[in-house]
Amino acid sequence: MKNKRKICIMGMGYIGLPTAALLANRGYQVRGVDINQHAIDTINRGEIHIVEPELDTFVCSAVQSGSLVANIEPSEADIFMIAVPTPFHVDKINEITNSPIPNIDYVVDATKQIASYIKPGNLILLESTSPVGTTDMMASVLKKEGVDIDSIFIAHSPERVLPGHIMRELIENDRVVGGVNDESTKKAAEFYRTFVEGEVLETTAKTAEMAKLTENSFRDVNIAFANELSILCDDMDIDVRELISLANRHPRVDVLNPGCGVGGHCISVDPWFIVDSANGKAKMIEQARRTNDYKADWVVEKIKNEALIFEKDNGRKATIACMGLAFKPNIDDLRESPALYIAQELNKVLDIVAVEPNIQEHKKLKLVNLEDGVMSDICVYLVFHNEFINIDLKKWDLDFCGISEACL
Repeated sequence: MKNKRKICIMGMGYIGLPTAALLANRGYQVRGVDINQHAIDTINRGEIHIVEPELDTFVCSAVQSGSLVANIEPSEADIFMIAVPTPFHVDKINEITNSPIPNIDYVVDATKQIASYIKPGNLILLESTSPVGTTDMMASVLKKEGVDIDSIFIAHSPERVLPGHIMRELIENDRVVGGVNDESTKKAAEFYRTFVEGEVLETTAKTAEMAKLTENSFRDVNIAFANELSILCDDMDIDVRELISLANRHPRVDVLNPGCGVGGHCISVDPWFIVDSANGKAKMIEQARRTNDYKADWVVEKIKNEALIFEKDNGRKATIACMGLAFKPNIDDLRESPALYIAQELNKVLDIVAVEPNIQEHKKLKLVNLEDGVMSDICVYLVFHNEFINIDLKKWDLDFCGISEACL
């Protein structure tokens, strides 16, 4: 039996679409809204425009049952969810910290779009990762748009899922829910408990916002430690992965493995939200961000130096294959990817191709298949994709993701 409650979700991206498909399969009547007509048309055919395991099955089932419909425009609903991007301003900088400034224009626009459809008793949820105070800002925007905010419920519950496991983690992970007031918190928590099997933890809107930023900043700091170690060990001629394995034999030490930087829409972005609002006080968080960004530039220079040595020894320029472009293994997501950044920087000065098994094409880089890629003089392993396991590394190959250990 279908749930009579209607949900309108703003944003059909990596969070909005999986959430819409899951809720539609749980009996809710869901309207997914996006500005991308291609995405709308694809969803309404019961297909997906992003890569995520199991998502295609959920979307197909939801559309065929009539529980999920996508459209450019929102409509009246009992629950409105906002899951739109929160990027940086491209033309603004925080003058105190010389750091990026969060851009919440998409949240503001989505809030304004739903304003005329909101009725008393509606629940308004922000799922986009946002600077502290954004949920309260939404309430102010709605009030300016003529909505009686005392008659509705407004809350924030940040997504905390791992790409590649989204459909499972939407259900199993604990959720932090914080409203602009106690009534909003309770109403939002009540809704999430209808489909979340993990614990639903109640707090305030600002604390919920800060919780998500804290989670990703914690991870960023720990990754920065590993990445800095890898740079130091390179100078000292020490195998950093052997070092870490030895250090981790201590019962209270758990150092992560280094990579070529940090990417994705969360860890490489969210810490800057804290830095931007901290007036220069978030020193460790800021330094971790700069360390992880620097690691990608360091990798670029290492590859350039390898290419120069190859040319000197062989009397010709090397052909180079960048192995992996996604921001993490076994997905197609290129957002904020250090591997993509590295490949694009190298492409400005060297003869390179790229191997990325999870995408079909790229506007700026020449993609080749795995068989052709490994024939390059220098293979630069940037992402630990399954397809790269058990490939024999050649003399000139460089490993920045630990793939060589999997090949032993």
